[in-house]
Amino acid sequence: MNSTDRSGDVARRSVYLDHAATSRPKPPAVAAAMDRYMREVCASPGRGGYALSLDAGRIVFRARAALKQLFNAASEESVVFTLNVTHALNIAMHGLIRPGDRVVTTSVEHNSVIRPLRQLQADHGLELTIVQCDRHGMLDPSDMARAVQPGTRAVVMTHASNVLGSILPIAEVGRIAHEAGAFFIVDTAQTAGVLDIDFNEVGADVLAFTGHKSLMGPPGTGGFVVGAEAAKQMRPLFSGGTGSRSHLETQPEELPDRFEAGTMNTVGIAGLAAGVEFIAGVGMERVRRHELELAATFIEGAQAIDGVEVYGPGAREARVPTVSVGLAGRDLAQMAYALDAEHGVMVRPGLHCSPLAHRTAGTFPEGTLRFSFGCFNTREEVDYALSALATVAMSAGE
Repeated sequence: MNSTDRSGDVARRSVYLDHAATSRPKPPAVAAAMDRYMREVCASPGRGGYALSLDAGRIVFRARAALKQLFNAASEESVVFTLNVTHALNIAMHGLIRPGDRVVTTSVEHNSVIRPLRQLQADHGLELTIVQCDRHGMLDPSDMARAVQPGTRAVVMTHASNVLGSILPIAEVGRIAHEAGAFFIVDTAQTAGVLDIDFNEVGADVLAFTGHKSLMGPPGTGGFVVGAEAAKQMRPLFSGGTGSRSHLETQPEELPDRFEAGTMNTVGIAGLAAGVEFIAGVGMERVRRHELELAATFIEGAQAIDGVEVYGPGAREARVPTVSVGLAGRDLAQMAYALDAEHGVMVRPGLHCSPLAHRTAGTFPEGTLRFSFGCFNTREEVDYALSALATVAMSAGE
């Protein structure tokens, strides 16, 4: 996005490069869909037989249909809405994992995976195995095959590292998990809307997604696609009103109501539907190609800056458009502040809620400066960000 912010009479350029956290800006259709809901509908789906409630229900179904198509899910009902991907992963892990179970994960997980697993380990004696990735964040499936033995309850892993940008081989791991009789739970926070993900082909039992990143929806949206056997065995994380089977004093068994207690974020879901439809209309492969070209340009330029080290895989096809860099002996938080305050370039410093990935890359506890690119960024903005990084790196070394 090309823009300027004004402080007094001085125009300042603004370049947003933190799409791995939240995509910005959103397509105009997202705000329009949310505005229409608030102005013209603003009723709860499934809570009445009047026209506005039915209209709200159609909005939610439209979102389910768009996500069903995106992930090639079995049905609209197998798409469950949550507040975000962390919420979805907690429902899956707390719902499927029992006391004493054995679970396998990787060394590049976000805290949305490792913290619930550590909680289950502390509270219920979970036996946890963490499979080591290489320093670029790449996972060897043979290492996972050695770790996933018969009797393993679940394999829980990210599709791509939010620190290193590395894409993990989830289809191969899915086969390994199922051969061992384990459930396979996948965190697609960094890949939904970036990579083509077929729920059946990757062998997922639960595929968790978030709405506010590359699906171009608003914050407070997300969910998961769930397979039939996992849905039967997953205990709901919480229970309550669903607008269906109100005569029961227990949670309905049917999907998606089994996991959707309480009034949902219908206005957010309206925006999410518009975001998913935008990605489908533009073409995910076109978006990915553009974003990876920007990332490749940035990596080449950053490697030419004295003192800058680029982390993650070198091959373009092995990563998502997220690039972490480091500068030995420099205060990364101060550099991020200078990039924003002096140049209007917005990036994220630190550990990015993924200490495991930083230990894997050798960047713990300092962390990295993370540059992540979106579909509305331009080559001109990448060149400008590189110039700003070079200037700040030089100033920080003085």
